Amino acid sequence: MTTHPSWFDLSIKSALTAHQSPEHEQAYFVYQLDALKAHLAKLQQQDVIKLWFAVKANPLSKIIQTLDSEGFNFDVASSGELAQVLAQGINPERILNTGPAKTKKQLSAFLQQGVRTFVVESLNQLTWLNEAVIEQKLTDDKPAVLLRVQLQWQEGEKNPLGGNSLTPFGLSVEQWQSIHVDDFPALNLCGLHIFQWGNMLSNEKMYSLWGQMVAPLTGLANVIGMDLKILDLGGGLGIDYLDQGQTLSWPQIIEDLAKIKAQAGVEELWLELGRYAVAECGYYVVPVVDRKMNYGQEQLVLSAGINHLIRPAITDQPFPVTLLRSDNNAAQGAEQLFDIHGPLCTSMDKLGRLPLPNDVEVGDELVFGYCGAYGFTESMPFFLCHELAAEYVFQDGQLTKVRAAQAAASYLA
Repeated sequence: MTTHPSWFDLSIKSALTAHQSPEHEQAYFVYQLDALKAHLAKLQQQDVIKLWFAVKANPLSKIIQTLDSEGFNFDVASSGELAQVLAQGINPERILNTGPAKTKKQLSAFLQQGVRTFVVESLNQLTWLNEAVIEQKLTDDKPAVLLRVQLQWQEGEKNPLGGNSLTPFGLSVEQWQSIHVDDFPALNLCGLHIFQWGNMLSNEKMYSLWGQMVAPLTGLANVIGMDLKILDLGGGLGIDYLDQGQTLSWPQIIEDLAKIKAQAGVEELWLELGRYAVAECGYYVVPVVDRKMNYGQEQLVLSAGINHLIRPAITDQPFPVTLLRSDNNAAQGAEQLFDIHGPLCTSMDKLGRLPLPNDVEVGDELVFGYCGAYGFTESMPFFLCHELAAEYVFQDGQLTKVRAAQAAASYLA
């Protein structure tokens, strides 16, 4: 009897098993838009927080359109992300500009395109934005500005956002205390932004961190003369990639954030969701091209690896995997651990040591889960000149190609 992991939506299985990959398609991503839409609707069933989507997690047009249909706003951190969001017909008033590397030229361009909400991460950015507003004669349409604050804790693990390590994201309370809101008359300095922890899996720990932020942030607002109306806590809500039973409770998050909102005394509380919004809707399908035993360890080599899915190499956390076969040709026998490698000439190209049926063979396809976030655009596709992955969406029972796979000749000069 075949069993399926909890993360695998069986409504999509028949479409994947029936799919015939065309030439120049080593592997592909697929996003279950009906499941995504239902998930987003549940996230919006509350009146405590304003939700933004961190476009860095997945900028595919169909993903952005689905988020738009469920009332999400959009956090963009580059000119490219801005162009992609605007191309989907999103009103620029629903766009928040974040990111540590804003130049005055970029800030000016965002203003010209109608963006009116910014997170500034340095004294330079604050000065440049104030100057750009004056130069464009927008003082009657002042942008809302949040200062990004970086706090330090005595304890805490390191993660991709830095955690308690020094990063380029924002400034310390001490540095921000050198300004006063009256020094920037062209800006509506109305909020503070703080986001240092990624893929958090404990409601208790998240609430503890959020609670520790309130006093230093409200204190900073008082010192610089800010009427603190908005507190942006970023994102960081995690996905249990390792299936360890560490699933966050969304109702508990809302309950906790209601307390934080009251403690901070702000009118609005914001979250910028990335993986928590879209990870569960995405899958990555890739064939096995070799199987071998090496020093007593079974190994599988796939047609693509970290050139399409780099997250395991930078986090030591693999995406979960299952064997894709039709029910008529289901796996037989027990599972065992396989070292799963991609085709790149580096030992980094490993997608994990994961359990699969012991009869997996060359030609079988594997499906990795939670790939709706930090997949296609976080990868390193050009090393060794392999093909770019295709992208599909699954909606109303239909599998539709959004991006065809591209051979190396399409990008080599």
